Amino acid sequence: MERVYRLTISCPDRVGIVAKVGQFLSGHGGWILEANHYSDLASGQFFMRHCIKADSMPLGLEEFKQEFAPIAAEFDMQWDVKDSGVAKKVILMASRESHCLADLLHRWHSKELDCDIPCVISNHDTLRSMVEWHGIPFFHVPVDKNNKEEHFRRVSAIVDEHNADTIVLARYMQILPADLCQRYVGQVINIHHSFLPSFVGAKPYHQAAERGVKLIGATCHYVTEELDAGPIIDQDVIRVSHKDTVEDMVRLGKDVEKMVLARGVRSHLEDRVLRHGNKTIVF
Repeated sequence: MERVYRLTISCPDRVGIVAKVGQFLSGHGGWILEANHYSDLASGQFFMRHCIKADSMPLGLEEFKQEFAPIAAEFDMQWDVKDSGVAKKVILMASRESHCLADLLHRWHSKELDCDIPCVISNHDTLRSMVEWHGIPFFHVPVDKNNKEEHFRRVSAIVDEHNADTIVLARYMQILPADLCQRYVGQVINIHHSFLPSFVGAKPYHQAAERGVKLIGATCHYVTEELDAGPIIDQDVIRVSHKDTVEDMVRLGKDVEKMVLARGVRSHLEDRVLRHGNKTIVF
């Protein structure tokens, strides 16, 4: 895989942004492999993502940051540049359901997902053998329903210990406390087994069946303090009918859930997701 620098930018829209960035890159011999731009007319905000061949630049990552900083200041940019050669550390969390976790582990094992998985955390012990078969440490952190603080203290310590860049809730059926949401803003990805904003919370397929819906779906989103209301990264649906039971919907929904979660995680790992308020721009 070609090693690239991924430059992402969000700033107030104005004339000359693309030209200035292009001049900077071309002035250093930078070879642009992919370029994405979007102007949001409603907010007046501009978004950009460029992939530059790393070996075409005479600058290391830190030098790149230092030399680009004056341009960022001139255009009031929120920006970042990442080296695709440095894999993100992704901690997976799950409860009893295995389909999303198994799918992500398979994609990681087959190198479809470019990341390191330092460990898996679960509030149940049932998925241990599957995780350890992949050579990944498994942490069983039980939840006392009368004292969940201890569980989340241990989870936070494990995340810190492994220097995680991203946390993926692969059907982890616990609500993260507000302090964890605030601490890891834009780093925690969840799969909700519903096409949000419909059917928030528990048992969405039961809610959908009661409403007689003809489409069910899944939503991959960033976690915020408000339950199932964070910026959406990816969604998809599948058609159902009056003949489908709740069990049918659960079975069909699992296929959508794992596909949507994998797409959302991949977009995040490739720095394709730029957050804008409670929305996302996904290049």
